[in-house]
Amino acid sequence: MLVFFDAFSLMPLWALLAAIAVTLVAGFVKGAIGFAMPLIMISGLSLFLDPVIAISGIILPIVLSNFLQVARFGKDEAMIAVKEYWRYILIVCLMILIVAQFVMAIPTQTFYLILGIPVVVLSVIQLLGVTFHIPTHHRRLSEWVIGTFAGALGGLTGTWGPPTVLYLIALQTPKAKQILVQGVVYGLGSVSLLAGHLKSGVLTLETAPFSALLLIPAFLGMHMGFRFSDRLDPALFKRITLIVLILAGANLVRRGVMG
Repeated sequence: MLVFFDAFSLMPLWALLAAIAVTLVAGFVKGAIGFAMPLIMISGLSLFLDPVIAISGIILPIVLSNFLQVARFGKDEAMIAVKEYWRYILIVCLMILIVAQFVMAIPTQTFYLILGIPVVVLSVIQLLGVTFHIPTHHRRLSEWVIGTFAGALGGLTGTWGPPTVLYLIALQTPKAKQILVQGVVYGLGSVSLLAGHLKSGVLTLETAPFSALLLIPAFLGMHMGFRFSDRLDPALFKRITLIVLILAGANLVRRGVMG
């Protein structure tokens, strides 16, 4: 009863039900194609909730979804990924921790732009299939630079997945290894996000029950996605998801510009 009471103190019933629906869809997409849960949740929840409350809501579901993703790999495989990509993982986690502390100081309209612009740009890049190539001798520098950007984006918006995917593709990382490294980066990054927002004031005794409540639709959605993944055309489903994200992100930008 405490969870429902605290959630109702933050928003009306219709908004709570809408948040559950958005999380269910985000979990389904994550289970079906393995990405976009934070992007869908932050762009969807920010349409009808204060951005800070939206960020608080995604924190625990992100931790859960990434734990489930990492759990599908063995401990030895995960440790190999950590050893190879430790610089990228380190800077991502540190930047998430640091940048998360500034979330509460950002004006609402500016926040809409911070949320919307990356959603639109990163979704368009993925939709168009744009790829980059990082030469071997530039790999160490790219780890620090791209990791800094990805972590800063994660600290502000709760999503650092798209830059990570683009980075791994640019390194010409084999597909199976990409999935493993993504799981490790997302898993450790989500722990940093949780720690960062416990300190920032975003995840509090008032907002944590709302985030905890969204664990249920996130879990159910992921398992539905796992079950239906074999019946879906992943390329088409990914394309539709990205188009929806572009529209949602564009609306956030509109709200940031026009108020």
